[in-house]
This record gives sequence, C-alpha cells and structure tokens, in this order.
Amino acid sequence: QVQLAESGGGLVQAGGSLRLSCSASGRTFSNYAMGWFRQAPGQEREVVAAISPSGDTIYYADSVKGRFTTTRDNAKSTGYLQMNRLKPEDTAIYYCAAGRGPYYYIRSAEYDYWGQGTQVTVST
Repeated sequence: QVQLAESGGGLVQAGGSLRLSCSASGRTFSNYAMGWFRQAPGQEREVVAAISPSGDTIYYADSVKGRFTTTRDNAKSTGYLQMNRLKPEDTAIYYCAAGRGPYYYIRSAEYDYWGQGTQVTVST
C-alpha cells in the first residue's frame, strides 16, 4: 500500500502561481511512477503531468506545457507540481497518483494509489 497526501492548493488570481506537493508513505516511493490529474465540475478526470520513478522522463498535457513543472524528491518521498501563469480554466480538484513501473503513465487506470485531492481555484 502507498498512501498519498496532496497539499498546496488554494485560491489564486489569474497569472499567479501555486506549488502542489504530494507526500507518499508506505512502499518505496522510488519504485512508483507519479501522475498528476485534475477534475473540473462536470468534466472527466484528465492527466496534467506524469513523471517516471527516477524522474528522468516527464510528460505534460498540451494545456499546461510551458506553465507547469513536475519534479520529485525520492529521498523525501514527495512529488511536486509547480503551476505558473495559472488560468481560470485550470480550476479543478488536483490529484496525485502512484503506479508501479519503470516509466510513466498517462491513463488513470494505470495508477493504483490516489491522494484525496486538493482544490485549486483561479479567479479572473
């Protein structure tokens, strides 16, 4: 079992920044790929970014490329999502997820463990 806990969400004005953290406990964090997903009201959950267990391979959705950065610190069992130049359309509940494997995944079904989510609201 891997337990995940997100933090860092909140309310920010358009153009601002937030950094989400995902703290993991349980199994060896460095064995797991990490994904960041978001879900807005009435919409399906979508992948935002994903990072391989070693951190050397990263994926970004086109909608956040150039604005969001994901990193991980395996020594601290923590992943991060730095979100810059936020837009109102980035408003959603953000989730981190962990899935065992050597690469990253962009489908939610590939992830075994999920955090509880953290609300990000971007105002105009």
